[in-house]
Amino acid sequence: MARLSQQELERHLWGAADILRGTVDAADYKQYIFGLLFYKRLCDVWDEEFEVLLAETGDREEAADPDEHRFHIPKEHRWDALRQHSTQIGQRLNNALNAIEDANIRLRGVFGDVDFANQDRFSDALLEKLLAHFEKYRLRNADVPADMLGDAYLYLITMFAEGAGKKGGEFYTPRQIVRLMVEIVDPRPGMSIYDPTCGSGGMLLEAVQYLKDRGEDARTLSLYGQEKNFATWGIAQINLFLHNVDDAFVAKGDTILSPKRYDPKAREFVEGIGAYDRVLANPPFSEKVWGYEVWLNGDPFGRDAYGCPPKSYGDLAFVQHMLASLKDDGMLAVVVPHGVLFRGGAEGRIREAMLTADVIEAVVGLAPNLFYGAGIPAAILVCRKTKPADRRGKVLIVNGDATYQPGKAQNFLTDGHVRTLAEAVHRFADIEKLARVVPVEEIVANGHNLNISRYVQTGADAEAVDVAAEVAKLQDLIAKRNETEAALFGHLKRLGYVE
Repeated sequence: MARLSQQELERHLWGAADILRGTVDAADYKQYIFGLLFYKRLCDVWDEEFEVLLAETGDREEAADPDEHRFHIPKEHRWDALRQHSTQIGQRLNNALNAIEDANIRLRGVFGDVDFANQDRFSDALLEKLLAHFEKYRLRNADVPADMLGDAYLYLITMFAEGAGKKGGEFYTPRQIVRLMVEIVDPRPGMSIYDPTCGSGGMLLEAVQYLKDRGEDARTLSLYGQEKNFATWGIAQINLFLHNVDDAFVAKGDTILSPKRYDPKAREFVEGIGAYDRVLANPPFSEKVWGYEVWLNGDPFGRDAYGCPPKSYGDLAFVQHMLASLKDDGMLAVVVPHGVLFRGGAEGRIREAMLTADVIEAVVGLAPNLFYGAGIPAAILVCRKTKPADRRGKVLIVNGDATYQPGKAQNFLTDGHVRTLAEAVHRFADIEKLARVVPVEEIVANGHNLNISRYVQTGADAEAVDVAAEVAKLQDLIAKRNETEAALFGHLKRLGYVE
């Protein structure tokens, strides 16, 4: 059986997507490709484990014992058994995936709601072609190590995110942005890491890779997350398993309305707020439907210590959830749109309260067009419940608007850019045209405004950042206009002037 290079593996897996293209909606077919890839990996690794055990024991029954395998694959639902049939392939695939979930508690729900039995989408001929493509190469550990397959899976996620445009940002954050955030919070062995909007699991896996790169034991990390979208939760679970991370705990559900924490004694998720050493997230930008009606009367979980965000912008609800989820000596990094830094109203009052509590340690402005479907620049907010003594009463402002590599459709950060920005945060010192340590008193005098270009000018940012600021202000005005208009029409309707 031929061995693959990383690029060959990636081309091979992307070739499976080419087979489905045009038959299944582009937004959906990633679920089918990911599911089939994982199914093939599970079956190939089971065969590999069986052969090793059989060679050691000479006992076929013992070698097939479910307790001897990482995951149990029922005999009648293994890849080879499925390939004995040329009709009703879709239904047989559905049965196999359901049987594997039933046989392995840790895999419950991982394949999501994919339905290969829909013959309008998946004829036997199409599925035969797809399965034949997948079995060109074995996916045993000996053939494709976990890191190699995991990287190929990340490649697929990236490709699907690029194709999905704005929607791609709902489940994937560009890896260099994630790497920057991880380097900023500097996780150490033995720590707990939490991502409340974990998407495809990239933040958690980058924390693992960060320790591996330093020659440290990544297995000592405790990994936790929550994801609202059920299909994306499945992508995250597969991502973790393919990287041989079996002991991460990712809950399903809405983090703001129904936050979950893992109870190790009960060995299940319960409603509530956990406490973690490091919290990382890229929440949805300016979420319109986030739970305002609940928080308006006081958050049931007590996370609204700094105030209730406005109805049309849920960004600071996620930030406050993350702050509430920190241990007393913990640290967080979160991606936010620039508007969070300077908009007035409820957000201004929340910013004031956070600055008064001295929980904001740094603001790192990022270059424009780094994220899928979001051309305007964003920022990374770095917070602690308890800042180091020498950083109290100060906020580091880093302006990275000129720190990027231009791309055709999207800009990106190089490894050098990531080092430059992360080192600026760790140094916590003035750096000409990049960073400035600003006393909180100065920020208060500026109306609690954290607009980056107010404090650090790079020479490249004056026009770009001002445009971003004006766009955010315009969006704020539009939202207020819409609310006023809705209220006005409501009154007119009650008075009988409009239907």
